[in-house]
Amino acid sequence: MQPNRFLSALALAVVLQPAHAQVTLDVAKITCDQFLLYQVADPRDISLWLNGYHNGQIKNTVLDTQKLRDHFDKVKDYCRANLKLPVLEATQKVLEMSK
Repeated sequence: MQPNRFLSALALAVVLQPAHAQVTLDVAKITCDQFLLYQVADPRDISLWLNGYHNGQIKNTVLDTQKLRDHFDKVKDYCRANLKLPVLEATQKVLEMSK
């Protein structure tokens, strides 16, 4: 292959690479309805972030996987009854009830 053709093919290959979009979300604006219906992201991913956020606030570095699962189930149940509530607020309510 001639050098010019090689460079052209290489440039074309680089240009045609798919772009990976970076998506950022304001979790405080996600409603329970959006959380339950997978409209923003997988609810488990959101729940993991919320768990980390809460534990970061209280400076807890221990991961209890069973509590994580239980918390996820409780947030889903609470959200089913409060569809318009922000999921962050629902999580705080669930945590208050668990104390």
